[in-house]
Amino acid sequence: MTLLHHRFLKDIALADLAFEAEGATYDELFQHAAEAVFAALCRTSTEEKKTQRTIDLTAPSVENLLYDFLSDIVYLKDADGLVFSAADVSVRGGARWSLHAVISGEHINRDKHALGSDVKAVTMHMLKVWQEKKQYCARVILDI
Repeated sequence: MTLLHHRFLKDIALADLAFEAEGATYDELFQHAAEAVFAALCRTSTEEKKTQRTIDLTAPSVENLLYDFLSDIVYLKDADGLVFSAADVSVRGGARWSLHAVISGEHINRDKHALGSDVKAVTMHMLKVWQEKKQYCARVILDI
């Protein structure tokens, strides 16, 4: 049984798509946030892991790092015509936050893939990362 670690929020943004993600670590949180973006773009069960992209980023805050990471996923969809279904993410905090991720997927094939929303951008509006008990959580709004 697959457990979802993200949920789409219906009452947050009417013209956009909002979601919350969670994880026991920042690595898991970022992985689950990426999976939410993947799910918004395409039903991931129709994708194969034929192509990989590596993303390396630094940012002054965890919120900026999450924004940049998810924005890169949207960029790869637009620039290279790729949709993804898996992410292996490593996040490190400190004076500057850093991320190393390998995301896997394939080129968009309209005959094969069940495409979802055409995400135009990740927004900073209401973007939030917080810790709740033993979970790290994030709220993200996607411009569709």
